[in-house]
Amino acid sequence: MRAVIIEEFGGPEKLKVTEDFPDPQIKPGYVLVEVKAVALNHLDIWVRMGALAVKPSLPHILGSDVSGVVVKRGEGVENFKEGDEVIVAPGLSCGVCEKCAQGKDNLCQNYDILGLRSKGGYAQLVAVPERNLIRKPENLSFEEASSYPLTFLTSWNALVDKGKIKAGDKVFIWAGSSGVGVASIQIAKAFGAFVITTAGNEDKMQKCKDLGADIVLNHYTQDVVKEVRELFPEGIDIVIDHVGKATLWKGAQILRKGGTLAFFGTTTGGDVEIDLRYLFVREIKLKGVYMGSRSALFRITDLFKRGVFKPVVDKVFPLEEARKAHEYLESSKHFGKVVLKV
Repeated sequence: MRAVIIEEFGGPEKLKVTEDFPDPQIKPGYVLVEVKAVALNHLDIWVRMGALAVKPSLPHILGSDVSGVVVKRGEGVENFKEGDEVIVAPGLSCGVCEKCAQGKDNLCQNYDILGLRSKGGYAQLVAVPERNLIRKPENLSFEEASSYPLTFLTSWNALVDKGKIKAGDKVFIWAGSSGVGVASIQIAKAFGAFVITTAGNEDKMQKCKDLGADIVLNHYTQDVVKEVRELFPEGIDIVIDHVGKATLWKGAQILRKGGTLAFFGTTTGGDVEIDLRYLFVREIKLKGVYMGSRSALFRITDLFKRGVFKPVVDKVFPLEEARKAHEYLESSKHFGKVVLKV
């Protein structure tokens, strides 16, 4: 099959197009999906660079967010048939342990993400467990359907499961123009929150407002901590941080007493200095977020079907231009998601 692979870790130039990568084999309970579109995530960049503690065996295929069509079923697969249009829940778990039985599959000891250790969707075909399939909303194109699983699932976990968001909450989101940023803005507004976010230029700031953000600050030219403190002396209820070293302590400083800092991602690094005294005196809640439960993706998908959430696709590249797509994502010029069409 045609695929984009990495044979060694490094920059975008390590992405290689091949026409004869072996087709994935399915086993009982698995399905073979013909990939129609796969969205990029910063996870792809970290895996490509070999920057994570967990590294895949090489050669490897990246890609966590897949939409496509079922083309083959393994033994025991009953709920999906050939020709069904689907999206793939990117979190892979054992399905039988205590945490999986509790619906907390992202806490499974054997948890993986499609494209992390398992071979992902930068290819014509991908094999996944039947339980990871969700029917594609008919109102979304394949490109749009691939754009939301990982980012919306993570943002939902941060805001709903960890943040316990409720109507009237003040929510601050760093970098609202990113994939998780546009997801977090929409989720927070759907729950009736007041949203403050940041972006790097006027165009992105306006697009964040168009998505529903109430206040947008420029994180390059404005003193974000100072301005938020002046606007909200009592503090923010929930801060969403996916940037890491450059922003985490700043986010803690704008929280109200008892507020929640939900964090995931380390784009600017993971070595963070914080003042513990400030945190415990104000009873700040630090909530680490790693993906989210597969069950939440069904609720998210339903909200896309009903038009509550809208996909935000910035640019679509053909699979063969995966290198250009990575370079574009790393340039931070995008607003929303970058997608490969297969």
